[in-house]
Amino acid sequence: QVQLVESGGGSVQAGGSLRLSCAVSGYTTSIDRMGWFRQVPGKERDGVAVIYPGDGDKFYDDSVQGRFAISLDNAKNTLYLQMSSLKPEDTAMYYCAAGRAHGGIWWLPSYDYWGQGTQVTVSS
Repeated sequence: QVQLVESGGGSVQAGGSLRLSCAVSGYTTSIDRMGWFRQVPGKERDGVAVIYPGDGDKFYDDSVQGRFAISLDNAKNTLYLQMSSLKPEDTAMYYCAAGRAHGGIWWLPSYDYWGQGTQVTVSS
């Protein structure tokens, strides 16, 4: 089993920055891929950024490319999402996820483990 616990959400004005953290514990050798997803009420959960711990490859949704950065600190067993130039449309619940690298990178069923989420609110 793997446990994921997010933190770092909050309220910020448009143009501001936030850094989300996801503490990872448990049987982490079963993880090939980690990512951040977000969801607003009434809509599907969407992929934001993905990282492959093995080779460090990173992928971003077009909506956050150039503004968000995903990183992994292996020493601290923590996944990060640095968010800059935030926009009101970035407002959502943000979830950390981890799993085996099978299926498309944004395919939700390929992620076996999920955190409880952390709310990000961006005001105009």
